[in-house]
Amino acid sequence: MYSQIDSNKWKSYAIVAAFFVVILGIMWFATYFFAGFGEFSIAIAGVLAIVFALGGYYWGDRLVLSLSHAKPANENEHRFLLNTVEGLAIAAGLPKPKAYVIEDNAINAFATGRNPKLSSIAVTTGALKKLNRVELEGVIAHEMSHIKNYDIRLATVAVVMVGFVAILSDILFRGMLFGAGGRDDNRGNSGAIMMVVGIAFAILAPIAVKLLQLALSRKREYLADATGALLTRYPEGLASALEKIGKDSNQLQGASETMATLYIANPFKNISASKLLSTHPPLEDRIAKLRAM
Repeated sequence: MYSQIDSNKWKSYAIVAAFFVVILGIMWFATYFFAGFGEFSIAIAGVLAIVFALGGYYWGDRLVLSLSHAKPANENEHRFLLNTVEGLAIAAGLPKPKAYVIEDNAINAFATGRNPKLSSIAVTTGALKKLNRVELEGVIAHEMSHIKNYDIRLATVAVVMVGFVAILSDILFRGMLFGAGGRDDNRGNSGAIMMVVGIAFAILAPIAVKLLQLALSRKREYLADATGALLTRYPEGLASALEKIGKDSNQLQGASETMATLYIANPFKNISASKLLSTHPPLEDRIAKLRAM
């Protein structure tokens, strides 16, 4: 367990570094071709890349909660949720995370934050209405495990940085394709080659970082399932909740493809994908592993 936590901490730093390099490349192409900064482009791109990377690290959780339309849990209306979060936090030896509620009929939940002291758990109203006590405890324990294992920092940073890379790559691609580059007109063949490299980079960068994000997401779900089941000492609770999620026809309305990896299960229904492109392990596999514990 502790080796996994240490691994996730280092992976968080490695991912920030990897995304920094990708954003640095995008910003360099943009400043070099369109702003005309020449040899100063790399310095300007470096500063901008640092700003994006630090923004994802320090404010990623706030952005994720805002984009998912999560609101703080009400002490009167969501008393059971708050008590469950507090009880499982004590059992896990963690500070109590902030509890949030997403107004949506789908059954889902996610955890976010930088570390256990700065963490949050968000649950949909669909989960609160459709899951029984032990099922909801299983879901909360799963999310608590992501907090304990430092998955939250890894996942939140990845979500924000993937979004940044996608937006910046799109801007770069459109600018190079339709704007032809502010400095490219007088550089002959070398300029044309750089243009092709820039367009290829703008296309491939979002794909590469997305595949990295998906691979990390799938691996951490199995561990969180197992750790959560050990926390409640009742694997059937989470297994039953996952079954209900699989059978539920409601799709999470506020979900985005970039944030899909954060949730306990894929928020998009009826989407078939290869194992390489799937956001989560198959529900039936996760359920089988839980019931085999």
